[in-house]
Amino acid sequence: MAQAAPDTRLQVSADTPFVPADDNFHQPPSDDPYWTETTWWSFNVPERKLGCWLHAAFNTNRGTVTWRVYVWDPSGADPDRALYFRTAADVPIADPAPDLRDITIPGGGFRVKMLRPMRDYRIEFDDAAADFAVHLNFSGVHDPRRYTPGEPPFMEHAHYDQLGHVTGRLTLSEEQVDIDCYSIRDRSWSPRGAPAASKPAAKSGDAQSRVRHPGGPRWREIERERGRGRIQYIFGHAGPDAGFLAFVRVADGDADGWSPLNHGWLLRDGRFERLDKAASRMRNYRDPQTGWSAHMDVHLTDLTGRTMNAEGFSVSHITERGAGSTALMRWEFDGQLGWGEDQDIWHPKHFARMRAALQALR
Repeated sequence: MAQAAPDTRLQVSADTPFVPADDNFHQPPSDDPYWTETTWWSFNVPERKLGCWLHAAFNTNRGTVTWRVYVWDPSGADPDRALYFRTAADVPIADPAPDLRDITIPGGGFRVKMLRPMRDYRIEFDDAAADFAVHLNFSGVHDPRRYTPGEPPFMEHAHYDQLGHVTGRLTLSEEQVDIDCYSIRDRSWSPRGAPAASKPAAKSGDAQSRVRHPGGPRWREIERERGRGRIQYIFGHAGPDAGFLAFVRVADGDADGWSPLNHGWLLRDGRFERLDKAASRMRNYRDPQTGWSAHMDVHLTDLTGRTMNAEGFSVSHITERGAGSTALMRWEFDGQLGWGEDQDIWHPKHFARMRAALQALR
């Protein structure tokens, strides 16, 4: 693509800053059809227990994009009962040189316009037939933060997270809902979504051999099986000065249910510091009916020794495949209330096994 930013995944460290060119598409390093660029935006309305995603994944070597927009609250978690749910898969990109700094995603998708490099953006989406619209301004409160390259969960991804002040308006069937929150956007670029390599048939006891630290409740043991594609991503912020973000290394969890945290940050008094991965952990409690996250204890320590204990409760969920869910989370930490998400990602068959153990009667 013309004027695409170079791919520098193999030349960076966790301290390498992102640059304005990273707002745009990156030159694929090969013709891999699974080379993917993503853009994701989120917001919440705590008074309504409402969350929203706008997400797009561009397969630039194939010239297609898959996008989705959805809004959820406690009225229903599946697509048919969500307040709004719309997706479009593999839409052709007609523009020979699209620019992610100023783009309207084809097939009726949302619009992204960069206002200030790496900081300020305008996001818009309109669906007149459904009387639905989103008009957002995202103002980053810090520079995008890089996770450590070559570590789980995205071994090959260039990826960043950024906290922002999100303001604007949501239209829901003629109702106008004001938006004023702090939430996250992220970007990544790498090969993504290729079919898994074939593996030898599982032997008897193979599931048990996948567990690094056997023991504990059966459902917890199933949850921490390695090689199942489990990802869990949590964040919560009370404003521009306090909060946290972390990836959870579920497969490295112990028999008591504590899972270490990987890449992420602790934010206090407006100062971001990376997490101490050896000292940060999360314990999750699941709803026995749905199997989804219901309650969490999170203990965080950053690399300077600062600590934070956060307790979170899920208040609403959205699920795309009937397995894991994305939850809007209400957090308490440092005497403050914060809001954010738990993105609890499973392979459906793995999730079904865990939930069956969670619901077992004998």
